[in-house]
Amino acid sequence: MVDTVSLYRAPTTPADADEIGEWLDRRIDAEVRIRDRLLGSVDTDFAEAMAAARVTDPYDPKTGNTMVGIVRYEERALDSPGRAGGVVYDGRTVQRALNPRLPTDQALDHLHLPLLDRVLGTWGDHDGRWHKRVAVLGQPAAVSVPGLYEAPAKPEAYYEAKSKHALMTGDAPPREVLEAEVDGDFLVADDPRTTDALKGYVLAAVDFVETGTAFCDDERCRLYDAHRQPGVVRAQLRDPQFCPAHADRYG
Repeated sequence: MVDTVSLYRAPTTPADADEIGEWLDRRIDAEVRIRDRLLGSVDTDFAEAMAAARVTDPYDPKTGNTMVGIVRYEERALDSPGRAGGVVYDGRTVQRALNPRLPTDQALDHLHLPLLDRVLGTWGDHDGRWHKRVAVLGQPAAVSVPGLYEAPAKPEAYYEAKSKHALMTGDAPPREVLEAEVDGDFLVADDPRTTDALKGYVLAAVDFVETGTAFCDDERCRLYDAHRQPGVVRAQLRDPQFCPAHADRYG
């Protein structure tokens, strides 16, 4: 059983850890603590671990580039997280790298749950490629804020409209332009719905430790791991919040 959840802020993102923590606290029988950014200090060993976790080829399970320049980049990204971006990291390797940074008073019933400003992925043995993820469950459980925008696929029309706009103007189109041109709903970087959309993933991380079950099969439930953006919107931002089974537990 989980007695304590430590939720770590990601201050360079629009995710409001305090609001997520209050929502979570109303649904679980555990103390919820809000802590500052887990990646908040420069550590050469951790920078090397992050460099080793880099996905360098979407079709190669091997990861890592620990050349001096890459390690220095990771150190700068720890010091100035606004510089980080455009890199996918092996979520499992990142989990292992985070363990030494956790408080020393760890207990088996204390779940550490950092919100991260990095894109995480896991290797798919079934299709031989890397897949971006919103959440990598376990201890610690890692929730990627940019993964919320990048991991679930957007409608094909979105990519077509984005390419067309960039070709004509040289700039990325603003969200309102894409929404006007593309049918359906989806989340984009710095979306004001980010905090609400992440709540279900945070709860799913707790549920996994409590029950051993990863996510829910019901696409109407906040514990559902949607693979497409319209599914994220349906599961996280539409009623009902939970399937009947999880409504009994968390509703």
